[in-house]
Amino acid sequence: MATTKTTKSSAKAPAGEIQKLRIRVRAYEHKILDTSVKQIIDTALRFDAKVVGPIPLPTEIKKYTVNRSTFVHKDAREQFEMRMHKRVIDIMNPSGKVVEALTNLSLPSGVSIDVKMM
Repeated sequence: MATTKTTKSSAKAPAGEIQKLRIRVRAYEHKILDTSVKQIIDTALRFDAKVVGPIPLPTEIKKYTVNRSTFVHKDAREQFEMRMHKRVIDIMNPSGKVVEALTNLSLPSGVSIDVKMM
């Protein structure tokens, strides 16, 4: 009987497979979001990385209804809403310099970033 050995694949992708870095950016104000996305794209393009995006995702709207009065006047209500704007940026085959430059990037407060390696 012949036995075959299988080796465990390493964490790196094979030579033919494309690696990409998916950056998901979220903020309450769209102007701050757009400036930070532009800053991320400029940083990636400075190191000759291929950038796909920014791709706008649907805006998440949270609505809150509050009574104006504490006890009486049940029909008098106010409505408030919070809008969460989102963008996705894909960077194809990122080098170590690109990843290092993106980690050292300082973005304004109120902007949250999720980074995934695919």
